[in-house]
Amino acid sequence: MTENSTDKRGRIVDFLPLIQAADGLTLSQVCALSRLEPSTIQNWIKRGYVPHPVGKKYRERHLARILLIAHLRETMPIERVGELLSYINGDTDDESDDIITEEALYDLFLDIADQIDKTYPDPDKVGETVDAVLSKSDISAQHREKIAFALHVMAFTHLSNIYKQKADHLFNERKR
Repeated sequence: MTENSTDKRGRIVDFLPLIQAADGLTLSQVCALSRLEPSTIQNWIKRGYVPHPVGKKYRERHLARILLIAHLRETMPIERVGELLSYINGDTDDESDDIITEEALYDLFLDIADQIDKTYPDPDKVGETVDAVLSKSDISAQHREKIAFALHVMAFTHLSNIYKQKADHLFNERKR
């Protein structure tokens, strides 16, 4: 998800027709959509970062989590990404402890990332952006603080990704 990933983000709803038509995605389809290697996704499943596929099929929740992890791991250690996502929804294979669907969390993150991209490079706007996006959601007051915390971390990770991409671009320009 590098190379100006802001241009390449898709919403889960964009993938629904494909997921529903095929009654889930195969690993190779998820790899094509996420631009990740099969071994990476399988490793994330083994380590508990992504739920196990059901009958070798990946649903919306799998894809949302994979895409979110792929973006966050650009500047956050994968162990911390897993810990952050578990903080929100507990065990990846147990949906009963989820306080928000993976798809809704991913969509909130994309809304925040889109706003950050528009206000870049002002890090002081991140908190306002998270609060504004959350105020438009139907998240219960009981879970709002927990989700807001995680989204703040994700938002700053996204901003860090932007700075990292800029630094990489500058460095590569020097080589030319």
